[in-house]
Amino acid sequence: MSSSLYLSSVPVFTRYLQQLAAMLALAQTHIRQTGMDEQALLATRLAADMHPFLSHVQIADDFARRACAPLAGVAKPEYAGNAASLAELAARIATTLAFLAALPAAAFDGNATRQISSAAGQQQLVLDAGTFLLHYALPNFFFHITIAYAILRHLGVEIGKRDFDGFHLYPSARNGDTA
Repeated sequence: MSSSLYLSSVPVFTRYLQQLAAMLALAQTHIRQTGMDEQALLATRLAADMHPFLSHVQIADDFARRACAPLAGVAKPEYAGNAASLAELAARIATTLAFLAALPAAAFDGNATRQISSAAGQQQLVLDAGTFLLHYALPNFFFHITIAYAILRHLGVEIGKRDFDGFHLYPSARNGDTA
């Protein structure tokens, strides 16, 4: 399980953080082309009781560090400062990608039974490494990326499934997709 901990975490978080960074670039293009207010985009929520776009991106980014650091047996690096723009969100993601790239696969060896403690809202979880990754960290990471994607789609940013996963291709005005 130890090598699969690495393979199921670092490459997955890396790929989808890169996809999220590309979606941020498309949002910046949308802002330039339409004159949309960037702060309005960052503050958009799907529902009144949900986090705004800005928070979903930050939480997704944090889940990559929050998951991989304990799986590798290292301290979770904190991101200094609060991102307040698309450019700052992109810089935050770049910092996390650099952290992930520096994690050697060997650091995950032997950690499959490690107990990981993590806050889940108002609850404190203690889970073995595999359960933490597969049943908690990855689903939450994808939840927040999906909500960020949905907000961008809702606001008219020309993104599609290809922009989310990097695999799909459907015809559209941008040679992307509209799924």
